[in-house]
Amino acid sequence: MSEVSPAVEAWKENASAFDRVQSVASALSEPQTASYIANEAYVAENTARKHLERLVDLNVLITSEREGTTHYSADPLHTRLQTLRELLEQNDRDDLIELKSELQSEIEGWSDEYGVDSPSELRARAAETGTAAQTRAVKTTASDWELVSYRLSIVEDAIENYAEYDRDYRASA
Repeated sequence: MSEVSPAVEAWKENASAFDRVQSVASALSEPQTASYIANEAYVAENTARKHLERLVDLNVLITSEREGTTHYSADPLHTRLQTLRELLEQNDRDDLIELKSELQSEIEGWSDEYGVDSPSELRARAAETGTAAQTRAVKTTASDWELVSYRLSIVEDAIENYAEYDRDYRASA
């Protein structure tokens, strides 16, 4: 058995098995099996399965089947709502409008730089680049553009529904 680092020991000591499983599962970039998540969370596989099923019941995770094996990934709706909540907790309406402007500027800059109107159009450009470095740069920019567009949609939702979503506003009403 391999030796566990002090950081892992501290994580195991200070976070419950449930919290470690949730942390690993929520950070996945692609669906993974209970075995993979158990390994990453330093828990037994049966423990991971129990906690993963609870997280599915709580609508934090979703499942999919691949070759007869259950895979787990973050529920996109839960993730979006968590991001929305964080934005509202950290920003007032004016901050959100400023953030919207910054995100829009970033997108406009990429559109002007590459002469395209969407990340998918930019991805198509990756096939036309002359070097590996250019291809990587274009693909990275397309991914960044998608992420910024997603974040912009959440910021716009927060602005549009600020009075309804904001806890301080609701509390004073």
